[in-house]
Amino acid sequence: MASSSSSSSASTPPYPSAARISDSQCYEQYTASLKCLEKYHSDKSKCQEHFDIYKECKKKEREARLERNKSRSLFS
Repeated sequence: MASSSSSSSASTPPYPSAARISDSQCYEQYTASLKCLEKYHSDKSKCQEHFDIYKECKKKEREARLERNKSRSLFS
């Protein structure tokens, strides 16, 4: 048991939530938002379009996940 957790922790970055974003369908939009912030020195007003696109992508991703999980409900 300890060997399996140590092998997974060796490949897991110190910030697990950051590791999951790379598996997201919205990773491209996420990175575009960050690159925009870097380009405009954190001026969020210049990157609003990127934020909106990312937000819409995350919304669709969440809706798809909820729909998938509906069929797997333990209570139905």
